[in-house]
Amino acid sequence: MLLKVGNRELELGGPHLTELRDSNDILHDYDALRNRIAEDGYLLLRGFHDREQVLKARRSILEKMDQMGKLERDTLLEDGVMADGSRTIFMGGTNEDLPELLGVLNGDHIMGFFDQLLGEQSLTYHYKWLRAVGKGDFTGAHYDIVYMGRGTHNLFTVWSPIGDINYAMGGLAICLDSHNFEELKRSYGTKDSDRDDIGVGHYTDDPLVITEKFGGKWATTEFQAGDVLIFGMFLMHCSLENTTNQYRLSVDTRYQSSLEKVDERWTGKKPRGHHK
Repeated sequence: MLLKVGNRELELGGPHLTELRDSNDILHDYDALRNRIAEDGYLLLRGFHDREQVLKARRSILEKMDQMGKLERDTLLEDGVMADGSRTIFMGGTNEDLPELLGVLNGDHIMGFFDQLLGEQSLTYHYKWLRAVGKGDFTGAHYDIVYMGRGTHNLFTVWSPIGDINYAMGGLAICLDSHNFEELKRSYGTKDSDRDDIGVGHYTDDPLVITEKFGGKWATTEFQAGDVLIFGMFLMHCSLENTTNQYRLSVDTRYQSSLEKVDERWTGKKPRGHHK
């Protein structure tokens, strides 16, 4: 099977692209989870969020998008079919108008998980990176540190699909072992998207530029509502292209120890975000 990863077509199971492995077998063993994320750079946890809560959040997001005129008429709301002429929609912010979504992302379950994983009280950024990715679009390969590196570097991204995402809809892909690419971490990994002239902040749209220079291999999978992919600031990742006429809904959220320095661009009642 050929998948569009960034601007390349790669064969799943071929030399450049493999399947992500889940860590549900060690879900309640926090020492094992810490060792796994240190070794692999990521944790894929199936069914971590309550599926029905995620689907309720999905419906509220789609209702908002329908009011914006972004969904095709005479189609099922839950299918999220793009209206003619619609494009990718970025809905980043505190999302206070989407309480069903915040109930998932700020709830006791996920906060308790990070309390245990970090070994101390955790916090989550008020800003949430909510996206409805349209047909033909993808996210280029990048480290998250270039967007939120002014606080602790011991910060975790949680990527949550808001709905079921098959290969055609374009889920996330990660570059295995890229959290150990020391040369890349010392160069690109020290950039700041607001301070430095690095455009949108992506390292490249071509996933093979990274693996041919630094090593590693790309990995992806299909996702279900409730799954999460957790990783640190120095894991290279991108997305597959959405090749369908349905919006791919997903959200990135960030979690860290409450005792460590916070990047103030992303927290508070009105986070200022990027100033460029």
